[in-house]
Amino acid sequence: MQAMLWSPNADGSVSCRLCVHRCRVRKGGKGRCGVRVNFKGGLVSLVNEVVTAVGMDPVEKKPLYHFLPGTKIFSVGSAGCNFHCRFCQNSNISQVPESGVVPGRRVTPEELISLAVTNRARSLAFTYNEPTVFFELVYQTARQAKEKGLPSVLVSNGFMSADCLRALHASISAANIDLKGFSDEFYRSYCGGRLQPVLDNLKAIKEMGWWLEVTTLVIPGVNDTIDELKALAAFIHDELGADTPWHISAFHGAYRMADYPATPLSKLEEAWRVGRESGLYYVYIGNVRSALGSTTFCPQCGTAVILREGFEARVSGALGECPSCGTVLPGIWSL
Repeated sequence: MQAMLWSPNADGSVSCRLCVHRCRVRKGGKGRCGVRVNFKGGLVSLVNEVVTAVGMDPVEKKPLYHFLPGTKIFSVGSAGCNFHCRFCQNSNISQVPESGVVPGRRVTPEELISLAVTNRARSLAFTYNEPTVFFELVYQTARQAKEKGLPSVLVSNGFMSADCLRALHASISAANIDLKGFSDEFYRSYCGGRLQPVLDNLKAIKEMGWWLEVTTLVIPGVNDTIDELKALAAFIHDELGADTPWHISAFHGAYRMADYPATPLSKLEEAWRVGRESGLYYVYIGNVRSALGSTTFCPQCGTAVILREGFEARVSGALGECPSCGTVLPGIWSL
């Protein structure tokens, strides 16, 4: 099916406007994502109605801690990615082989929504691989889901174009965006992207009014210096707000870094302290168990408002409200 967000060029190539790479794709060629192809001078999506994975997850697994906690979310993934992270956790679907054969099966937006409703999901997530690259399916499904009272979530690397964000503005309720590090060199060398566009998109998402949470995968010796973590936490605090949740996630070997050592708990807890000392109210530790980083505390009186064990959330008092002082915490607590 013909893709959206592209422009033709006089020489038969096309300019893709879906993400910041803005690939110029010659006839017969593919964009960096591997799933958008120039077919006879038009841009075609190979994944318009292709999914590789669907499943019911706790919303905390996305991770989203201030969005309908304790509920189930219907997760949908396709194939391809506009990044080529050396440490990718889902390389079997994100990195399309040279053959161009895309795994998965065809499905319609109506079928996805029906599955979500049948399984009593409270929301729908586009995740597993980068949702930007299966934009057409996201766009159609999220619009229809919203009409049925089912909010949609993006779990993304944040490298989409302004055109893409504008098109999704009215249909998406929340996002968890990876801020993978705070060095442009890291983004170029380890991800095949750039830092500044992600920072710009984070600010744009906050301004658009989507509920926003941020995740950083902390990789030992790669993006974990105290100075870098302080700079990253300061950006969240100063540009996104002290009430923006920051998830610090443990790295485990994968893809081209399969033999690389996992992140020590001590490093994650050090990063947690950096976040708190930078003035962030909600800092969480993921991918490992930690007494420090799983509880939501009231920023006014320090009372534990939401206790978590793994992906299970236990709420004290009314959802989103401190039982001790009555402070209403930021987030989306009900539909």
